[in-house]
Amino acid sequence: MKKLILSIIVLSAFQVGFSQKKDENIGSEVVNIVKPYTPTISDAFKVKQTPAEEEEVIEPKIPIKFQIFSFPVASTFLPTKGKAADVDKEILEKGFSNYVSLGAGTYGTANAELFLTHQISKTDYVGGMLQHLSSQGGIGGLLLDDSFYTNALDATYGSRNKKFSLNADLGIKNQGINWYGLPNYSFFDSSVVNNIDEKQQYNTFAIGGKMSLKDSFFKQASLQFKHFSDAFGSAENRFFIKPNFDFKVVDQKVKTDFVLDYVGGSFDRRLMEMNSAYNYSSLNLGFSPSILYQQDDLSVEIGAKVFYAMSKIDQEDKNKIFFYPKVKASYKLVGDILLTYAGAEGNLQQNSYADFVDNNPFVSPTLFIAPTNTKYDLYFGLKGKLANAVTFNVKTSYLNQDNRALFAANYFDVLSTNPNGYAFGNSFNVVYDDLKTWSVFGELKADFTKNIAFGINGTFNTFTTNTQNEAWNLPKLQVASFMDVEINEKWSACAKLFFVGERQDIDSIQNESMFSSYNSGIKTVTLDSYFDLNAHVDYKFSKRLNFFLKGNNLANQQYKRWAGFPVQSIQILGGATYKFDF
Repeated sequence: MKKLILSIIVLSAFQVGFSQKKDENIGSEVVNIVKPYTPTISDAFKVKQTPAEEEEVIEPKIPIKFQIFSFPVASTFLPTKGKAADVDKEILEKGFSNYVSLGAGTYGTANAELFLTHQISKTDYVGGMLQHLSSQGGIGGLLLDDSFYTNALDATYGSRNKKFSLNADLGIKNQGINWYGLPNYSFFDSSVVNNIDEKQQYNTFAIGGKMSLKDSFFKQASLQFKHFSDAFGSAENRFFIKPNFDFKVVDQKVKTDFVLDYVGGSFDRRLMEMNSAYNYSSLNLGFSPSILYQQDDLSVEIGAKVFYAMSKIDQEDKNKIFFYPKVKASYKLVGDILLTYAGAEGNLQQNSYADFVDNNPFVSPTLFIAPTNTKYDLYFGLKGKLANAVTFNVKTSYLNQDNRALFAANYFDVLSTNPNGYAFGNSFNVVYDDLKTWSVFGELKADFTKNIAFGINGTFNTFTTNTQNEAWNLPKLQVASFMDVEINEKWSACAKLFFVGERQDIDSIQNESMFSSYNSGIKTVTLDSYFDLNAHVDYKFSKRLNFFLKGNNLANQQYKRWAGFPVQSIQILGGATYKFDF
């Protein structure tokens, strides 16, 4: 069988090998198939604009509940405690509630201050201050005594809590001056000078207080009673009360101020008349409502002032009603960098003998007292920042006043029968005139560093009078500057420089029968401009003890603040201040 299968395979292979012919050419043939092209357009199916949607089936949410199966796990991890980063904090110096200061200097100057305060409870406290300043004088070339002194005692009681604050004040002052500004003429020989009693003394007693409420339409109220007298029988009483109210109307803030201001007094005589005692009194009742409108960068306050004035001088009654504008506006041009402001305001200013003495202690006790009517004060200004630490303020204003009080020298008349020490051309009177003032003011302040501060300001005025020849003793130009320096922890210093331009005053000698070189009419004198440099240096010896050194008129200017009254030259005052607690 095996032999048979093998034989068949061999015969098949042999036959296949001989069935193929080598190099046999079967030829080629071309077949052309021809059919005409007949194109057809198939049917187009437009896509529906809104495709069919299958209905959505909302399945209800199956609530899922989570549950934590907690079980304790043993752990050996111990977290480290957090530690705050170190911060450099400034050490606050311990404050003291009381101090005493003593100083002495040239011209026999003595200065002493004692300040005490005590906290009664968390809300109440009491305090007081005792002051003394005196000088023995010694200005060269004077014929009369130029010494002066001031003693003052002030006490206060205060209470402050979340709902209100209250202050009650008591003040007593005794002041002595000399009318040493005698005109330098040969007529005043030793026999005349020796008979002049140039001393004057002022006494002040004042009591008052201030109260303010929080979260109330009643904002605050202040009141004061002052009794003022001198060594020549003059006496004056002053009383005022000023309540203020704030409330809102249709989301706008409304302010209402009231004032009751009374002054009344008497003088023993007029300057050139014997037996001419006279009384005066003036009562001003004022009401000033205003509404404040604020929106974005604009702030406008619009209101008015109304006064009813009742005055009585030499038994003559005068009653009158005054109306004044009260308009103030400001607009932020560039955020807090640049702001413009403007306003138109008026006021009825109450004048008093005590106020005149504060401005010029060399007035005579023969004054005419009347209020000043400020019809309007128009102003426009611009203030802002030149840099982060540099600020500026410029303003121009036009002021229109009736009965503006001006200090003018009392003239000397050899025929006068007044023997008092102020009747020799060495004192000042108060005269009134309608005055218009145009002013330009500029100010610049800079904090160069944390320890150095600088400031300078200046005012230029132009005056127009009605009846007086000049705006007596009012300067056209005033400039003031200061610099404060913290040198180190122990040393600090400050300096002040101010300049006052020329002023005009009445010449004291007016009687041409005695001095033929003077023409008829009122003669004027021009007071030279001057500048004054003051400095103050402090040395901190310890937390409690400080030493100080003060210098006034360091430029040694021989100037006259008032006609006939030269000031002391270089003045040096040194002393120490000690702080303590009970």
